[in-house]
Amino acid sequence: MIKSQNSDKEAKALAQHICMSFFKARRVIDQIRGRSYEETLMILELMPYRLSYPILKLVYSAAANATQNMGLNQADLFISQAEVNGDAIVKKLKPGARGRNYPIKKTTCHIKIVLKEKSGFI
Repeated sequence: MIKSQNSDKEAKALAQHICMSFFKARRVIDQIRGRSYEETLMILELMPYRLSYPILKLVYSAAANATQNMGLNQADLFISQAEVNGDAIVKKLKPGARGRNYPIKKTTCHIKIVLKEKSGFI
């Protein structure tokens, strides 16, 4: 298998402990996986979901890592890998009537975005 020179250059960004269910995060991530950087920004700005803003910030961060650390051009970037993993569930108790309490489970997730530069033949 022959690799091109630019294939090993990738910029990563990781957001941990986002207070949102990973099922809801995957709904947004599946829409942007494999798309170009500019197209991803347009999609995320117009999505009505609450989690689209933290993912937008994460894509901005990965693009900044690509330009500052590796000298890549933002116009040539695309999302090569985007994954969401579940994190710990924060369990709390809410007081209820007659001295009872009701459990509240707040789910969190980790989001990872990897940007690569487009090759000439793609």
